[in-house]
Amino acid sequence: MKNLNHVNLESIQGFQEQIQKDPAKRRKTQVIEGEWILEKENGQFQATLKFEKGETILKCDSPIFMGGEGNFPGPLHYCFYGLLSCYTGVFATVCSMMGIELKRLHSKVEGDLNFSRVFGLTEEPIMEEVRVKLMVESDAPEEKIREAERMASERCPAVYTMTHIVKFSPQLEILASKK
Repeated sequence: MKNLNHVNLESIQGFQEQIQKDPAKRRKTQVIEGEWILEKENGQFQATLKFEKGETILKCDSPIFMGGEGNFPGPLHYCFYGLLSCYTGVFATVCSMMGIELKRLHSKVEGDLNFSRVFGLTEEPIMEEVRVKLMVESDAPEEKIREAERMASERCPAVYTMTHIVKFSPQLEILASKK
């Protein structure tokens, strides 16, 4: 079967074989560049995301209580969207690799946030809990679906980033002001 659950299994197998033969191909660097928008009414930040077959511009705006105008999704909307789409996609891929045919896959993410740290009021965690729920319809045995979910939890890059310490290397470059 070449395609199951809208997942191209030939592509996955091909990449898996490549990285087994050449470990250097296992690593990729994701680069996104953006710009803070200084004019009103157009969001606060935008970035161009480039991908294999094109590019798209995403804009965001902080919620009103964070000093934005609320005209675009906020940064955490994109964060949660990234988590949800990554986790759901890895689950669908694992299911496909295991031969599990999905009839329906719906997902939901909820996050409990505490913004007091952002304002320097406490040292309490900003992200208190994140819950992801998969709602799966399939004729596959429940044990097999649960195994796919366990594997997705272990393999999802977004889940890994949220649950493991990842080196964060901020840099600041001060540019000369044009007068």
